[in-house]
Amino acid sequence: MSRREQIRMSEQDVLALLDEERTVTCATNGVRGWPHLMPLWFVVRDGQIWAWTFARSQKIRNLERDPRATLQVEAGEQYHLLRGVMLECDVVVHRDVETVAALGVEIFTRYGDGSEPGDEVRAMVARQAPKRVAMAFVERSRATWDHRKLGGTY
Repeated sequence: MSRREQIRMSEQDVLALLDEERTVTCATNGVRGWPHLMPLWFVVRDGQIWAWTFARSQKIRNLERDPRATLQVEAGEQYHLLRGVMLECDVVVHRDVETVAALGVEIFTRYGDGSEPGDEVRAMVARQAPKRVAMAFVERSRATWDHRKLGGTY
């Protein structure tokens, strides 16, 4: 078995990583041909990453020109502990305010204490939703790695 095969993560491993980590790096194709990298808070819905952002952001302008993005989530402070997933995705941008607001509430639930947000947070999300969009990242391919599976041997 190759080293590549040895460090490949299962679907359950990937979902566990996405549940544990809080930031996904999103790379879109910038107007000058350079990758545009931005961190996003996210949720996983039926195995698919969703995030929101401001409708007038550079990443949305980039996605309007080219609806592809590469996502990466990685963890580990030392090489033998590194694990991560990189996803090449088509991005579906949702502009419906109700869809955006529901995602905003879901994001604040995840990044809060896990309980349903109170009225103050819901009001803030409702105020922001008309200015934001929801992004569904539809996976086309993936690469994964979990160096912990090598048990410190290289």
